[in-house]
Formats: sequence, C-alpha cells, structure tokens
Amino acid sequence: MRQSSNELKQRAYKRINDLKEIVASDPYRLYYHIMPPVGLLNDPNGFVFYKGQYHMFYQWNPFRTEHGAKFWGHVVSNDLVHWQDAEMALAPDQWYDKNGCYSGSAVVFQEKLYVFYTGNVKNEQGNRESYQCLAVSADGIHFDKKGPVIDVPPGYTPHFRDPKVFEKDGKWYMVIGAQTEEEKGEAVIYTSSDLENWRFKGAIAGSGLNGLSDFGYMWECPDLFDLGGKDILIVSPQGLAPKGFEFNNIFQSGYFAGDVDYERVSFNHGAFVELDRGFDFYAPQTTTDASGRRILVGWMGNAEETDAIQPTVKKEWIHALTLPRELESKDGKLLQHPVEELQLLRENEVEHADVVVLEEALTLPRVNGRVFELEIAIDAFYATNFSVAFGEKSSFHYDAKTQVFTCERGDFSGNGMETRHCVLESLQHVRMFKDTSSVEIFINHGEEVFTSRVFEDPNADKICFFAKGGQVRINVKKWHLKKVIEY
Repeated sequence: MRQSSNELKQRAYKRINDLKEIVASDPYRLYYHIMPPVGLLNDPNGFVFYKGQYHMFYQWNPFRTEHGAKFWGHVVSNDLVHWQDAEMALAPDQWYDKNGCYSGSAVVFQEKLYVFYTGNVKNEQGNRESYQCLAVSADGIHFDKKGPVIDVPPGYTPHFRDPKVFEKDGKWYMVIGAQTEEEKGEAVIYTSSDLENWRFKGAIAGSGLNGLSDFGYMWECPDLFDLGGKDILIVSPQGLAPKGFEFNNIFQSGYFAGDVDYERVSFNHGAFVELDRGFDFYAPQTTTDASGRRILVGWMGNAEETDAIQPTVKKEWIHALTLPRELESKDGKLLQHPVEELQLLRENEVEHADVVVLEEALTLPRVNGRVFELEIAIDAFYATNFSVAFGEKSSFHYDAKTQVFTCERGDFSGNGMETRHCVLESLQHVRMFKDTSSVEIFINHGEEVFTSRVFEDPNADKICFFAKGGQVRINVKKWHLKKVIEY
C-alpha cells in the first residue's frame, strides 16, 4: 500500500532525528555548503527568488545513501550564505511520481510559486514511465500537487525529464532533457500561456542537429536563458567519450552559446564548453534574483560510480551543492564568480604582499587551515612551474611551458592520486574556497573552475607554495570562513 505524504515525511523526520548525532560527528561535514541532513543529495532543483528569499530545493533520498525514490528537500536564505532547513516540499506519494519526484524548476506567477518536476514511475512490468508534473504553493513552503501536465511525446523514450521553465517576451517556455527512440540526447521545448496547458514545439538542440555530431545518448538538466546578448543552453549530456583534457568525468556539464529562434525552434550555436574542470560537478541550475544577476548552483557530485567508497557514507550522508556563482558572459564565454555575499563568511584576514616563491617549499604565517578562502594575485611569473599544496594530498600546478593547469587529489579508495587539467594561456589570479571535504578553485577571475570533494586527514591544515625553474612573485590573502550551515 502506498504511503501518504505525511507518513513518508514523518518517516524521514524520524530518520533525521535518529541519526543526528552520527551525522554531526563526521569531520567531513561542511561549514558553508548546502548538504542533506541525512541520506543522499543530488541535483539542485527549483532554484528561485520568491517573496524576498532564495529558495533552493534538491533531490533527496532521506532513507539511504543511495539513489532511489527521491523527495524534494528544501532550504531558504536571505543572502545566499545563511541557509535554513525548511519543510520538505515534495514526497513520492502519487501514482504519477511514486518512484521519485525527479528534478525540475520553479517560477513565480501571480504571487504563487509554480514548481515543475518529473514524476518517475516503474509500472507493473518494470518499465519506466515519465510525467512532467506541476505543484503550486502560496507561501513557498506548502505545495498542492496538480498532477501531470505533459506526457512523453511520440519519438522519445521515457528518459524524458528535468523541466526548466522560464518566461520570455510574454510567453512561458519549458525546456526538457530527452532521449530519442534512436537513443540520441536532445533538449526539447514547449510553450504555454497559463503554465498548465503546454504545446510541444520540437527539439531546440541535440545530437545530429545544427551540425552537431553524435553527442551523447541522453541530455539531462537543460537550462536556457539569455546573457550578455547571447542565448545560453546549459545541459548535462551523458555518453561523451574522453577527448584530451575534456570529458574526463563519467558525465559532463557544459553549455552552448548562440542565438535561438523561438518561432522556428532553431539554435545556431557554437561548440560545447565544459562549465567545470574538476572531479565533482553536475546538473547545474540557474536563476535570476531581484537585481537581475544570473546565479548558478551545481551538484557537487556526479554519477554513483564513487558513492560507495566515499567516507561520509559511514556517517549516513553523502554529497552537497556547490557555492552560488554569478555568471558573466564575456567574448562568448561564461565566467563564473563566487557571489559577493560570500564575503559575509570571512573573518581573521591575513595578508602577505610581495611574496617571492622559490623552489624550496614556502609556508606563510597564519596561512593554513581546513576551512578557508585563499586569494593569490600573481605579480610576476619568472618560472617554469608554480604549485600550491594544501591539506594532506591535494594541490594545483601551472606549467608555463605547456600552459597546462592541473588539480590533483588522492582518490577515494586511498590507493593513489588522480588529476584533472585545462589549458590556460597564463596564470594571473586564483581564488580558492576550501570547506573540510570540498574545494572550489576559480582561476583568472572565473575563466576556469575546478570543483572537487577531497577526503584527507581531517587534521592536515598546511598550505605550501613552490616554484620550479625560477621564481614567482605573489600577493596572498587568506580568511577563515565561518560555520553557518546547521541541521
């Protein structure tokens, strides 16, 4: 017998309470990132600014540290920094979402919050069914499910999900991640005048469209918006083979920039560009706030290939969301900047000017820690290589000869090291956020970003600077960052 929403929620709240001390005892618990109170978190959902607050929902399995029948967890914030846990928004309690309230989005209409999500169903034969569903809230906390508004159209498999709704020129649009019956990934688009009745327009982009060759068997979590005079389609394609320094995670997230014709349903776009070069980034979602900023948050994780060996599983939780990032479009490329509100976390500033880094490991007074923000401005680079090592095993390097930037960490098994890379013409500036078991590195004011989870000796707090084949002169600022996330 299917459990009611209240019964499911009460079971989840009991599990949170029963495991609260175990979860809190984990030294890898984060200080300032959104994470689940218990269980598994993945995609950010329904990111929206509503009635003066930021609302962030997320895919959540409260009962296991594995993927399963997802709920929508919910946190709210006044400033994108201090997040408070809110009542869970959606539970898989209806025939059309009984195997999971999957990813989706939220928009504000007539002072109400309209949430769209994918209802996941496994039928009696074990086959998948997929429905795009609507729920409405008058207060942003309590939701009234309205049921399916879109079924899977002809020509597509039930891998049809992750509706992202937006308004443009007085019309509502919905972009959905899809798989064709030929097992090719696409992003399709619908339009509506009332958010309840939707008309299929066609594929806006995908494998085999607009000169794009075979590009993945499924496209997840699409997000379509205009920024800096260009239309941007963010998407997470599955099934891309590694290509040099690109596409080295099991699944990828990136964007196409170009020009959309919404009437003809066409998208003249450039090449796919990865958003993040690190190990743990997937399924990002954006929103705009009252000031018009386009803000992105991603899942600080990826597919479940490494879930079982992440050490937080022993403490009954797994995964987190990235820091919020303001997007800027510059010369056709997206730059990512940590939102300025993150400065509210800072305390105990340390500054060292005109530091000369040589081959011998250099440590600086009070520049250490497990939870910090580090800013490095490079004044002069007269070396072949510049490196910064932090914690027990983690580091980043820039090789001026090959113009390759590298991030390195210990793998989750503890048996070796692994790396990710990108090409940079020069290294001018690094801004790094370290939070117990995560690191986000913003290079050259958002030109490239590396996001990764790192599980090392919880007491290792050293930061060392190195140069090879010469010297590098830098200015360094470091702040301790306050703990603001509590459950």
